Amino acid sequence: MKRLFKKGERVRNSGDGKVMEVLKYIKNKSSYLVECAWFDMEKKEIRTYKLKQDKLLKAS
Repeated sequence: MKRLFKKGERVRNSGDGKVMEVLKYIKNKSSYLVECAWFDMEKKEIRTYKLKQDKLLKAS
């Protein structure tokens, strides 16, 4: 499987529509996991998620 995004690129989560920044790739058994960070406006802190590459789209 091919990496679709580069480190530091902005991506959009297809599930909830949040715009995130790619931190790093993690090799899984069958596909890649992408660690992404986004800023939570309510809590005023940075959150990180690990998502499958298939769940993300390029943000414009």
